[in-house]
Amino acid sequence: MTAVTTMDEYFVGVSKRLPDEAERVLRALVDQGNMNKEELSLTARVKRAVLDHVIMQLYALGLVEVAAEGKSRICSLTKLGREYASVEGLVV
Repeated sequence: MTAVTTMDEYFVGVSKRLPDEAERVLRALVDQGNMNKEELSLTARVKRAVLDHVIMQLYALGLVEVAAEGKSRICSLTKLGREYASVEGLVV
């Protein structure tokens, strides 16, 4: 196994491992900003059950933060998530 030498190389590896829906979720957060899971599901066109799985993967990678706001869970990009989105060309 080879060592990752740069963040760009790390991000390339991440993008190969994430499901296709992850790009739509990240793009929605880049374009629309923070939103609850219901809004995110509709905006990203990802089924809610799949969204929960994708959010957990993105959260584990440190790309997305999930905060409780009442009964809602608000999803937002982290600094690392914004950097990843920039490298992946998701930022307009």
